[in-house]
Amino acid sequence: MPPSNENPVRHHWLNSTVLGIGLASLLSDWSHEIATTAMPAFLATMGVAAAWVGLIEGVSDGLSSFAKLASGHWTDRLARRKPVMVAGYLVTTLGTAGFGLATAAWHVLLARASAWLGRGARTPVRKAMLAAAVTPETYGRAFGFERMMDTCGAIVGPATAFALIHWMGLDFRSVFFWTLVPGLAAVACVTFVVKERARLHVSSVSFGEGLRRLPARYRRFLVAVGLFGAGDFAHTLLILLATQKLTPQLGAIGAGSAAVGLYVAHNVFYAGFAFVAGWLADRVNKARLLAAGYGLAAAMALAIILLPLGLWTLAAVFIAGGIYVAVEETLEDSLCAELVPVEQHGLAFGVLATVNGAGDFLSSVIVGALWSACGTSVAFGYSAALFALGAVLVWRTNAAGEPAAP
Repeated sequence: MPPSNENPVRHHWLNSTVLGIGLASLLSDWSHEIATTAMPAFLATMGVAAAWVGLIEGVSDGLSSFAKLASGHWTDRLARRKPVMVAGYLVTTLGTAGFGLATAAWHVLLARASAWLGRGARTPVRKAMLAAAVTPETYGRAFGFERMMDTCGAIVGPATAFALIHWMGLDFRSVFFWTLVPGLAAVACVTFVVKERARLHVSSVSFGEGLRRLPARYRRFLVAVGLFGAGDFAHTLLILLATQKLTPQLGAIGAGSAAVGLYVAHNVFYAGFAFVAGWLADRVNKARLLAAGYGLAAAMALAIILLPLGLWTLAAVFIAGGIYVAVEETLEDSLCAELVPVEQHGLAFGVLATVNGAGDFLSSVIVGALWSACGTSVAFGYSAALFALGAVLVWRTNAAGEPAAP
């Protein structure tokens, strides 16, 4: 009997679907990072209090997490997932450009919430389609490539915002309308470059039954991810740390500039190591490589506590931060795809994204509160403890050499 030709796009990992998804991630992140960079200054021109920025981000992140969970379950029931992903990218693009129509803070809230709702809806679909486009042996490279491209967008976006603001002055509305260029290009990449074949196995179970059917190894993995995430603070706190520690040596302006430069280096290492992590993931035990990434995070937090924080020490901290995030995001996705049957990939990625979203919210709030109340040693000690515990637990995921999910 000749070999089946049912899904020929899986033969080479860098196929049109992987390339299209990677380009869409770069372009979409480029688009919304322009808006994110300009948004605080735009709100300031309205005389808006800082609390509005927190409200806008909090509501948007909450809606995004809900959308990821709902979309993950729903798309497992569809023969074709691509229309959902196209719609998600389009809604994100239009919502982001919608900042340019705002005349009040609640208009920005509505636009941002709409954009993040679309972003949340597309995320588990994108990951499930990425996994379906390659073989299990190349999950790491596919997810690493997508993370690398996404992070390149996060580097280019703020630089573009800076250039546009310099060129246009305080005409923020035009800056926001410019986000349509990379945003619509992302929609075009998904529409015309990403290929999808109809799925043969479509889920018909309820949401609750779908959760119950998720493998035990995946649930153990989620516990490790959740504990790690509860300590994984937003790395904008590292910018604040660097600014505070370097001000006595460099002055306020010099310290601020150095902190921004360190964060750029952080993102460069993040982008560079995302694909390296994926390449390694296809050659070694994924759970143990992810545990090593979690362990690097613990070492970074301990360095903040135990070492004198001069410029070079902080540079090492930022670089370690970029590397461990690259390993974390690439390996969590590729290990998730390996642990769960393909017909449940949408739900599994949706649940994983929701757990990560909850962790992002809790960790930044808790670490920030501990820092204010007890100092950096307690705040980053809390993170180091959870990083280490997450590393131990994820090391045990699939450590016995159980076969991966089909």
